[in-house]
Amino acid sequence: MKNRFFKVITFIVIFLFAISCGSKKKVVEIIEIPAVPEKEVVVALEGYDSEFQKHWVDSVYKQMTLDDKVGQLFMIPAYSNKDEAHANSIDNLVKYFKVGGVIFFQGGPVRQAKLTNRYQAQAQVPLFIAIDGEWGLSMRLDSTYRYPWNMTLGAIQDKKLLEKVGVQMAEENKRIGLHFNFGPVLDINTNPKNPIIGFRSFGEDKYNVTESALAVMKGYQSLGLISTGKHFPGHGDTEIDSHYALPTISFTKERLDTVEIYPYKKLFAAGLSSVMVAHLNVPSLEPRSNVPSSVSYNVITKLLKEELHFKGLVFTDALNMKAASNYRKPGEIDLEAFLAGNDILLFPENVPIAFSKIKSAYESEIISEKRLAYSVKKILKYKFKAGLNHYKPVEIKNVYEDLNTTKKDALQYELYENAITVLKNSNAILPIKNLENNKIAYVKLGDDMNSAFVNTLKKYTEVTEVADDDIQCLKEKLAAFNTVIVGFHKLDKAWKKDDFSEKEINILQEISKESNVILDVFAKPYALNAFATFDNIEGVVISYHNSTISQVV
Repeated sequence: MKNRFFKVITFIVIFLFAISCGSKKKVVEIIEIPAVPEKEVVVALEGYDSEFQKHWVDSVYKQMTLDDKVGQLFMIPAYSNKDEAHANSIDNLVKYFKVGGVIFFQGGPVRQAKLTNRYQAQAQVPLFIAIDGEWGLSMRLDSTYRYPWNMTLGAIQDKKLLEKVGVQMAEENKRIGLHFNFGPVLDINTNPKNPIIGFRSFGEDKYNVTESALAVMKGYQSLGLISTGKHFPGHGDTEIDSHYALPTISFTKERLDTVEIYPYKKLFAAGLSSVMVAHLNVPSLEPRSNVPSSVSYNVITKLLKEELHFKGLVFTDALNMKAASNYRKPGEIDLEAFLAGNDILLFPENVPIAFSKIKSAYESEIISEKRLAYSVKKILKYKFKAGLNHYKPVEIKNVYEDLNTTKKDALQYELYENAITVLKNSNAILPIKNLENNKIAYVKLGDDMNSAFVNTLKKYTEVTEVADDDIQCLKEKLAAFNTVIVGFHKLDKAWKKDDFSEKEINILQEISKESNVILDVFAKPYALNAFATFDNIEGVVISYHNSTISQVV
């Protein structure tokens, strides 16, 4: 034990010496470390880590001009599928307005990695690089690996599998130079009519949402990817898309505290690094009429920071969304958001105007030095935590290969095996028994591929595909079979509705009157809202996605 302790001390001394030698302006003193019990060594090391961090943050901040400081507050949008004019515009914002971060949207991983290196080369202080990739990089980038929706993950009881998802996503994000993946989503989707959250939520139960999000967060942060809980104080029970208008949350503060805010409190206690504040009208929290929560001092400073004691980074949701941009003009919305307590202004509509507005507010003493330093130093602190005090460019070679290894399929099979949900199983129709004497038919509904599912069924027993545009003829053909499996296959696309057509509903209702029907839905579960009941359907299974793996498991 004694030898191990002295090894730790030696490492610290060497590390401190290396820093002092590498510093041109200040030599870090080598402090004698008092003897401590071995079990306390980790705590001691954490203390010294914080001293290194504080030294770096303070030294960087002291060298910053007002422009440098104000620029750190902005995270601007960038695309890797746009032209050179777009890339030049980002260069200029980084170089001349000193912006602190970039959030990437559509494009490809290799192109994005190259642009990341290009933009980082323009920055005096290394940039935060972020993406909104809730179901993996494929939410934004082509040629990348795709994971199930959060709602699919929420159906998995073994949360260790979700932690593995977080780890794999973190590996992919870090491989292309990302520091943030804006997730996990903490919205509790208690309103099935929600047009913007829905399948992005882990579900409608606050405990399951919390456990699922916590597992993903642990996976992210185990590899140093910064997690961002969203959308505070809770976007789950809305019927308006905040990209187009300002939704209203009419609940009391007590209800919000016990339901919507419940996951945040649990993840804060577990070390969540950052929060994204939604654009919501919440009268019980903000008495001014139609003021978005993203610019509310009561929501951000009073509730999030003071009442809930959140110390991490606070992001606005994108300021180009109509719920925000309809409230104030560019520049005005940015200033108000900063005064409300946000640290980082995401997707500003007009950086030059917003930059000028915040500078003027500082020079007019509307923004104090203390307030500006609070956010800028916090940003620098997390840049240190992300390793940006030792920035290295992204290695471009083998990016595609590293992101798309076949070994990832093993976890994907596990996820679908554990997610598939049996909603109804009348007369124990599942699993199908007595295969030798059970004549089975398969009927396809939906407009997407089904071959993997049918081929898998046929590996177990003889299955006959039956089809007919005329319902009566279809029923006559199915009369010869004991069991009818109906597969509902819809294109696996995020924002596409997966509704049954009226004809498909009618087909199901008619054939289930006379046949033993098992319905397997390869689509988002909200597709089943079309049915008041499943009285005549013996078995109902949700497979969530119409992917090859989901059909095979």
